[in-house]
Amino acid sequence: MTKHAALRSARQVLDRATMMLNGQPIGTVAARGRGGVTAENYEECFIRDFSASALVQLADGRPDMTRNFLETVIRIREPNARFDAHEIQPGVMPASFRTRADEAGQQSIIADFGERAIGRVAPVDSMMWWMVLLHAHAQATGDRSLVTGRDIQQGIEQILRLCLGGSFEVFPTLLVPDASFMVDRRMGVYGHPLEVQSLFYAMLHTVGDLYDPRHGNPDLADRAAKRHKLLRDYVRAQYWLDSKRLREIGDFGTEQYGAGSRNALNISPESIPAWLTDWLPEQGSYFAGSLGPERMDFRFFGLGNLLAVVFWLASTEQTQWLMDLYEQRWDDLIGAVPLKLSYPAIEGTEWRLLTGCDHKNAPWSYHNGGSWPALLWTFVAAALIARHRELAERALEQAQARLASDDWPEYYDGRDGDVIGRRANRKQTWTAASFIFAHQLLERPELLSLFPGQAARGAA
Repeated sequence: MTKHAALRSARQVLDRATMMLNGQPIGTVAARGRGGVTAENYEECFIRDFSASALVQLADGRPDMTRNFLETVIRIREPNARFDAHEIQPGVMPASFRTRADEAGQQSIIADFGERAIGRVAPVDSMMWWMVLLHAHAQATGDRSLVTGRDIQQGIEQILRLCLGGSFEVFPTLLVPDASFMVDRRMGVYGHPLEVQSLFYAMLHTVGDLYDPRHGNPDLADRAAKRHKLLRDYVRAQYWLDSKRLREIGDFGTEQYGAGSRNALNISPESIPAWLTDWLPEQGSYFAGSLGPERMDFRFFGLGNLLAVVFWLASTEQTQWLMDLYEQRWDDLIGAVPLKLSYPAIEGTEWRLLTGCDHKNAPWSYHNGGSWPALLWTFVAAALIARHRELAERALEQAQARLASDDWPEYYDGRDGDVIGRRANRKQTWTAASFIFAHQLLERPELLSLFPGQAARGAA
């Protein structure tokens, strides 16, 4: 199929996914399924999933849906909302929402704060994606009227109070539970997952542009700025894994005390997995999946690493080394249909213990080594930032050969990512939207300025 035919097909999927509220577009449903039948639980607009649709709309010069979406999400956060006897804190945003019509045909919104999700876990990343999209809308339109609105400013302040509030957590990173972000089922990614740290960093970066402390709390803006720098320095130093760092960890002594300790987190050298020492090339590296006291998750998580580049959490040198890793381990991390969400898959006893025998997360499927075309735009953006346009073109060419003919699946299975996911939805909206926006980035690299940090990167 030609590029133009694939893009037309993707546009049809995206256009048919539009969610309307009383005649106004407010988002896109997650999937329409075969024959236009909506997949179970995918008739909703997911905050995370809509990010790709919003970026396409902004690139098209059609910001109305994104603006309506941003305002809708603010409106549906009910004060003192509860589920399962738990109070939802101000600042927490829903995982998704859907519309409902009464007998008179009047539509309203029903939000899901985790009560309909498997595991009943409220997402952490929704509020961060909302802030990133609010920033992107302002960048794309130059219109500050939305940002300065009272409800929006109150929402930003509530998010900051939640993320910067006092607790026993003293890390510059953000502590989150397992299954509270894109890896939304139990996968042993508890603690301080990289994906959340990358989004947290982007969110903190937007505060100076979006939050007006004159009408709120100046202390919050100051704390956000300090946390932003601490988070950058901490992740760049502590999460980074290259051959030199692996040798350092291998030489670590444990049970060390005092300010001069080389192993402050007490990471055991024996925890380095055997696969990694053979797999990691001399020139190629990445950020660990998660980090905490006595625990480093050595798995590679694609979205967190790519967002670290897109949001400038990764240094210029780290960006180059990450793309070197993708180039040298193309078959493992890109595969037949881009891209792996995580690598490698966990199997056997480890799979049973970490996932609770989750059959959807069987080895090399779904979040456990599955391939997600929705990550395409982040890979293309990262490749352009690293000045490796040829890698972006290569990945898109592979995707183009399959996605439209396979009816835009949610994910692919298999070590090589060459089999449509066993439980994958078809006509998956963010698969199609990511494909479109990836092409828009290739044609107009200036769209990178939509993301927090990219203007500063260009100036540097």
